[in-house]
Amino acid sequence: MDKHKRDYGIFVGFLLFLLVSQLIDFERGMVITDNFIIFARDMLLILPPAFIIIGLFEVWVNREKIENSFGSASGGRRHIYAILLAATTVGGTFVAFPVANSLYHKGADYSSIFTYITAASLVMIPMSIMEASIIGLEFTLLRIGLSLPLVVISSILLNKLFTRMEYRLPADV
Repeated sequence: MDKHKRDYGIFVGFLLFLLVSQLIDFERGMVITDNFIIFARDMLLILPPAFIIIGLFEVWVNREKIENSFGSASGGRRHIYAILLAATTVGGTFVAFPVANSLYHKGADYSSIFTYITAASLVMIPMSIMEASIIGLEFTLLRIGLSLPLVVISSILLNKLFTRMEYRLPADV
């Protein structure tokens, strides 16, 4: 059985579980169904506009611009650009990974990509505003101030490791 058929079979089995849970009033299955519906609705609201924007990015932003801003020759400002891009990314890692893939294919180095992906889960503006309003601005600034240097340092180290290994992503990714 090939992988795609197996994956679809698992998904269909999951949907059947949800349906049977509703029919027999299986409490845990009903909770899972409610959570799945909320998650699916959120993904249907976030992903299509995000993928349209990523498609426009692919067409409108040329390779040279990405290489100059996110490539190895751009120096330390590539991390600043990656953090700023990550802060404005809506949709979390569901959107961050396709954007990172696009950056990679347009010439960004691994260091920029690692900084972007990690920062996308750390410094999203809406999340940071909500966190500051609940926990406090001091905590949010401290968390970001301590996290981002570690993100940049680890991204630089991973970039050196990947470069030394001459690692390349598979062509079909």
